[in-house]
Amino acid sequence: MQANDGSDGDGSAGGGAAGFEASLVADGATFDGRDAALLRAIAAAGSVSGAAANLGRSRARALSRLETLESAFGDLVERRRGGADGGGSRLTQGARALLARFDRLTAALAGTAGAAESVFEGVVAERDGELAVVDTDAGSLRALAVGDPDPAAGDRVQASVRADAVTLHDPGETPSADATSARNRFPGVASAVDRGDAVVEVRVDVGAEESLAALVTVDSADRLGLREGREVVASFKATATRATRADAAGDADGRET
Repeated sequence: MQANDGSDGDGSAGGGAAGFEASLVADGATFDGRDAALLRAIAAAGSVSGAAANLGRSRARALSRLETLESAFGDLVERRRGGADGGGSRLTQGARALLARFDRLTAALAGTAGAAESVFEGVVAERDGELAVVDTDAGSLRALAVGDPDPAAGDRVQASVRADAVTLHDPGETPSADATSARNRFPGVASAVDRGDAVVEVRVDVGAEESLAALVTVDSADRLGLREGREVVASFKATATRATRADAAGDADGRET
């Protein structure tokens, strides 16, 4: 069983997006917050139909989802028929253990709200609508151009990305650019690996003045064999990257902001 950090790398994170969303993966099935809510509702209602009604879902879809989850995670719900209490459903020990693990991962990831942010200095090479192509020491990247006024071609900028928006890949298994929405990608070497109980903080040397910070789950780190000196490919979405003018008081050609 694997733990996902929600960053979509599109091996995912759901996005590496600006925040982590806990999920557990086994045999191609992903257990996330909606699935946890379904199990908790079954425990509270004592039946799948009651849980579905309380959650505003159809009984048929709830049963179908349970079948998918049980094929990957094992028996989750014990169904009883008839008897003095009229039957019903209750969670198995496996389901309770799965919920406990999900809760531990969720608690660990909740601490990433103040995730480190990496900043790359560069120059806007071109604009494409709301996106800017920024030339940095690590290479070109795409970012949302933000600010008042927002950056124009030729402006010096700072392009920033949060650690929880970065996905790390094995160099030999990195998805092609056409297979993922995370178009910013940089090969590098892990320069620091700080392992916690559920989350690993990684610094990746990508050839810029500042190393790139990334957060991955322990399971993801183990799959990658993460350690100092390990070669990786870091990827992140343009929409998770912000480019702002480097000088808020005035840019290089003397214009007032």
